[in-house]
Amino acid sequence: MAARLSTREHYADLLDKYDTWLFDCDGVLWQGDRPIEGVVEVLQMLRKQNKAVIFVTNNATKSRPNYKKKFDVLGVEAHVDEIYGSAYASAVYISSVMKMPKDKKVYVIGMPGLEEELRGEGIQCVGGSDPADNVLGGFSLADWTPDPAVGAVLCGLDTNVNYTKLSKAFTYLQRPGVAFLATNEDSTYPSAEGLLPGAGAVSAPLRFALGADPLAIGKPKQVMLDCIRAKHDFDPKRTIMVGDRLNTDIEFGKAGGLATLLVLTGITKESEITGPNASSTVPDYVTSSLGDLRALF
Repeated sequence: MAARLSTREHYADLLDKYDTWLFDCDGVLWQGDRPIEGVVEVLQMLRKQNKAVIFVTNNATKSRPNYKKKFDVLGVEAHVDEIYGSAYASAVYISSVMKMPKDKKVYVIGMPGLEEELRGEGIQCVGGSDPADNVLGGFSLADWTPDPAVGAVLCGLDTNVNYTKLSKAFTYLQRPGVAFLATNEDSTYPSAEGLLPGAGAVSAPLRFALGADPLAIGKPKQVMLDCIRAKHDFDPKRTIMVGDRLNTDIEFGKAGGLATLLVLTGITKESEITGPNASSTVPDYVTSSLGDLRALF
C-alpha cells in the first residue's frame, strides 16, 4: 500500500531519503501553460538542499532547448542537460543503439521538436513538418514517390496528423527492414483545459493497419533511464521518480529500481489507487500535489 504524505514530518523524511529527484512535467510541474501552485518554490528548495533535479517527459513535441524556454517562461529553473524528453531519447536510440547508417532517413509523424532532436544526432528525416505532408484531402500512391533511403518510421504526438502522413508511414513500414518506432505510447495528453489524445493514439491507426506494435522508447521503457544514466551518476536507492501517471511514470520508476511518488494533479485519480478497482501498479508514496512539500517551509 502506498504511504500517504500529509505532515511536515512525512515530507522531511522524504527529503532525507532521496538525493536525486526525477520529475515528469505535464500534470506534475504544470497544466498546459500554467505552473501548478507551489512547484517553483519546492524546486528551489530542493536545489538549496543540494538535491539533483532531472526532468523526464514523454512529450516529444519540443526539443530540449525549446523545453528550456517553457521552463524559463514559467519561472522554473532548469538547464538543458537536466531535461530528458522522449524526442531526445528516440534520437539517441536511433543513432547509438540502432546505429542507423548516415545515408538512411527516418520518416517522422511528429512535431518540429522531434525533427530538431533527430538532426542534432546527425539523423536525416523526412515527413514531419514538411508542407507536402501537412495537407488535407485524399492521398494517392500514384502522386508520390517513396524515398528509398527511409529505414525507420518514428511516431510521436502530432497535432497535424492526417491521412497523407499515415499512408506514407504505412507504405514505408511494409518494406522489409524498416523499423517501426514510437516516442511513447501515452494514450492521452493533459492540456490545461482537459485531456487530449496522446502519442499512443497517433500511432494506433498504423498498429491496427499493420497488425504490429512499434518499439516504444519513452517511459515506462528503460531506454529513457539509460539515457539519463549515461549523463548523470546517481544511486537508484537514493533516487525518486515523481509523476502523475501510473502506467508510465510510476512503472518507469519501479522498473528502474527507484522510489516513486504519485501526485494527483494530472492523469491518475484517487479512484485508481483506492477501492476494489484500484490499479495493480502501486506507488511508494502519494501526495495531492508537488506543492504540498511547501509544508517543509
